[in-house]
Amino acid sequence: MTRQEQWLLPEGVEELLPGRAAVIERLRRRLLDLYASWGYELVFPPLIEFLESLFNGGGRDLERQTFKITDQLTGRLMGVRADITPQVARMDAHSLRRPGPSRLCYCSSALRTHANPPDGSRIPYQVGVELFGHAGLESDEEVVSLLLETLAVADVGEVTLDLGHVGLYRALVAAAGLDADDEVELEDIFRRKSAADLDAFLQGRELPAEARNALGALPWLAGPPSVLDEARRRLAGFGASVESALDELEKLTARLQAHYPDVDLHLDLGELRGYHYHTGFVFAAWAQGHSEPLAKGGRYDQIGEVFGRARPATGFSADLKSLARWSDESAPGGILVPAELEGADLAAEMRRLRDQGERVVRALPGVNNDPAVLGCDRQLSRDGDGWRITDL
Repeated sequence: MTRQEQWLLPEGVEELLPGRAAVIERLRRRLLDLYASWGYELVFPPLIEFLESLFNGGGRDLERQTFKITDQLTGRLMGVRADITPQVARMDAHSLRRPGPSRLCYCSSALRTHANPPDGSRIPYQVGVELFGHAGLESDEEVVSLLLETLAVADVGEVTLDLGHVGLYRALVAAAGLDADDEVELEDIFRRKSAADLDAFLQGRELPAEARNALGALPWLAGPPSVLDEARRRLAGFGASVESALDELEKLTARLQAHYPDVDLHLDLGELRGYHYHTGFVFAAWAQGHSEPLAKGGRYDQIGEVFGRARPATGFSADLKSLARWSDESAPGGILVPAELEGADLAAEMRRLRDQGERVVRALPGVNNDPAVLGCDRQLSRDGDGWRITDL
């Protein structure tokens, strides 16, 4: 191994130096304070768990992203968490077991086998909230609202909120009578939004005409909330589940428009992000000029069933490192204390300043104490029997 190879980091693994780390930490504190003000309680799930727990409700997408290790104590396979949401669901269902709604939040690192997007991080600093125990529209509205408040705290400018409902696709697939292999193929086509492949798929199978037409239309039912009118026409006759999903979308968009008029709402009724994980609403927030969402989430009812307690649930998560790109990177100034200053009264003055929230840095003798490197914009000096702080 060469000297250079000794300090190279793996692809998708990055270190955070002081300035960037400080920005992320300030944002973390502000967001956790925000969530606490909404009634969300902080939890710290473990870094590793047995695979059975990590994969509850997560589907094959989560399994592919999980690093697997062998527990030397039991011989069982464990995984390093790739997503924190399933862990929080386990804590709600198994550890807390509250009779009513439970609001939980978290902020911890995860580890993934592949970065998404490819040039992104394999170690997201995941922050998010989960609301368990309520299946109504009100809890979905609360979580989406808190997502938008999160972006506001992070100083993200213009935001587009992409909103969908996987119940529409599930209902149409059931009406079409597709087998498991065909459903997997169709799901891939929907994710890629390939018109040619979709047409070939639908024409190559014996499907009811109504289901064929509806499936052919669903990926292109996207746009402002007015697209719901067209969706009601194109998807008429597919039963109560479709009508209910469209009604829920209409009510939620109306409420969000009333409370967040500056947010650009975009509906995508063929969106299948997290299809194997989510059961109702799916949503993602985008910033202008960015090809990947800043935050995403949705409803994922029954996730606690594997622990013997199925619970309705909704939530969202984001990578704090990505959110922090919009935050002010200017570090707060500090007060430099020259190395030659001595005395018990100096220690008392430094303590007093720190108690007031000041950043006080003691210069060390015999080395370069460059104020710019130390992050100091002022200096402490004696003024008779007292102290004086002057700008540098």
